[in-house]
Amino acid sequence: MSFTTFLQIDLPAGLTALFATLVCALAGNFLVLRREALLGDALSHAVLPGIVVGFLLSGTRAALPMILGAAAAAILAATLVHFVRRYGRVEPGAALGVVFTVMFALGVVMLEQGAAHRVDLDPDCVLYGQLETVLWLVATGPESLIDPAALAQLPRELVTLAVTLAILAGLAAWFWKEIQISTFDPELASALGIPANIFRFGVTLAAAVATVVSFEAVGSILVVAMIVCPAAAARLLTNRYGSQLTVTLVLAGTAAVLGYAAAAFGPAVFGSPNSLSAAGMIATFAGVLLGLAAIAWRLRHAPRKVAAHA
Repeated sequence: MSFTTFLQIDLPAGLTALFATLVCALAGNFLVLRREALLGDALSHAVLPGIVVGFLLSGTRAALPMILGAAAAAILAATLVHFVRRYGRVEPGAALGVVFTVMFALGVVMLEQGAAHRVDLDPDCVLYGQLETVLWLVATGPESLIDPAALAQLPRELVTLAVTLAILAGLAAWFWKEIQISTFDPELASALGIPANIFRFGVTLAAAVATVVSFEAVGSILVVAMIVCPAAAARLLTNRYGSQLTVTLVLAGTAAVLGYAAAAFGPAVFGSPNSLSAAGMIATFAGVLLGLAAIAWRLRHAPRKVAAHA
């Protein structure tokens, strides 16, 4: 493979995968710390009707209509969960399961019957992602990396994810202390004058935004693994708030690099004529890293249990 081919095919797709994983992991980190990992799963499914409505109203795959539609769907889902919990008298997990299942089914029906016939919207792309179609064909060599004209034609998915990652990272750094207090002790946050409910909604909205900007590349289903697995694995490896986010992002980046490399170069190495889904391999490696983190946690705590029995 030539370097030009790498620039045109693998570099944009690989960076898109990396940024998507980091965006999802950044938002999912705070959901896991709040013990609301299931909310990430729910959001990735519940925002689908909002995404489809954004397509229908705008007639385009522009990011802003999708984000607005997803935000509206997330608010609706949260309202419905509260309604089901209060009047249905069921536990929060069951309420989440009912709401996101119904909304996801509605989104799939809308996608198949309405949106796919009016705009360029591929159901497989929405559900499973299409990293393989993220290309930078104008690249002609190393000089393209510093050529403003060539950089201006970078894939839209890559640019959107990079901007979103920068914004979410900036907000997390700016409100670092407020998010920490409102995450672990909402009552203390309120006593200190910190609007805990606003920060709680902000984290939920960030997860919804991460889902929307990532779904075209990695799919609305596989994004669940990217929101939950890196943060859950980091939670098993560290108990410190600052280290938690760092480890989460490192694990997410590792899953993105290994997963994409396995999908892009694995079949050729083993002489297989079949191709692999890049997003699927990233999700697989995210699950593997979570399993290894669970084993590490088990080994680290095993001596304490033996000592306690002794």
